[in-house]
Amino acid sequence: MNRDETEDSTIYKVVVNHEEQYSIWPADRENALGWRDAGKSGPKQECLDYIKEVWTDMRPLSLRKQMEQGGQ
Repeated sequence: MNRDETEDSTIYKVVVNHEEQYSIWPADRENALGWRDAGKSGPKQECLDYIKEVWTDMRPLSLRKQMEQGGQ
């Protein structure tokens, strides 16, 4: 039986890794190794909307730095 997305009452938090890549994680669970809180929590869609707003460059941080240094 499929659960409708609107029935999801889980509170999520936005997490970010060392490459500045974003994801969501249930707020009541310990972060996965390598991920830290990004300072936003709430319903799933609210967290996804936040990520869409702040994650404007999908390239990993290491690639962005490499491209800046290499001038490519």
